[in-house]
Amino acid sequence: MAQGVEEWYKQMPIITRSYLTAAVVTTVGCSLDIISPYSLYLNPTLVVKQHQYWRLVTNFLYFRKMGKCPPQALCYEKLSSLPLLIYIYIFFFLQDLDFMFHMFFLARYCKLLEENSFRGKTADFLYMLLFGATVLTGIVLLGGMIPYLSASFAKIIFLSNSLTFMMVYVWSKQNPYIHMSFLGLFTFTAAYLPWVLLGFSVLVGASPWVDLLGMIAGHAYYFLSEVYPRMTNRRPLKTPAFLKALFADEPVVVARPENVRFAAAPFDEIHQD
Repeated sequence: MAQGVEEWYKQMPIITRSYLTAAVVTTVGCSLDIISPYSLYLNPTLVVKQHQYWRLVTNFLYFRKMGKCPPQALCYEKLSSLPLLIYIYIFFFLQDLDFMFHMFFLARYCKLLEENSFRGKTADFLYMLLFGATVLTGIVLLGGMIPYLSASFAKIIFLSNSLTFMMVYVWSKQNPYIHMSFLGLFTFTAAYLPWVLLGFSVLVGASPWVDLLGMIAGHAYYFLSEVYPRMTNRRPLKTPAFLKALFADEPVVVARPENVRFAAAPFDEIHQD
């Protein structure tokens, strides 16, 4: 099993592997009390007045809620038994279904986007994440200045789940006709995946604002990268040259995924001139 996990990890594309590693290391580090989540969360006052600019990045790496950590005494007593410690953390992480689902979405949909829609375009994929992070940060900062909404936005101090949800939204827009099943209860097409997940988040007690922000950022990227260029023949989102220089071009081989069913496209899309 360990070899299978190692092979799965090594086969991840570079951006997905890097982001997942940073997220897991940061989250586990906070749970072990090596890092304090209070030094990671987004705080505009500390960023501007005390120049703690790292918060603009670290708030996208922590995937748990404040205070949801395993008992520290139990963990420190068992540090000599690493397998038991791993089982302890797995048990406590399973208590937070919302955390587990978002980590699954990060590993799955980040990988799907980078391997398929952005295959051979690693710089473009990184630019998409940077665009999404910028939009999400801007929305939270502006929302904190609006009367009657500032209290809601003040509670959003980590945007990692929103960035993950943005990736889910972009993938669903690019693959709208794939048939999916939610926990084996019902089936739907991928176009409705963000709304299904939003409903699930509400059911488990999570704030809908987190997922809604991800949908807004995802729609902004999809519109500017896919819809607007078709309407005006202009592309406002162009990956900067310095990002493209960081990644060598890769040969693109497009293959139809196995065991995937597609819904029929709408009649008006089939008969477009």
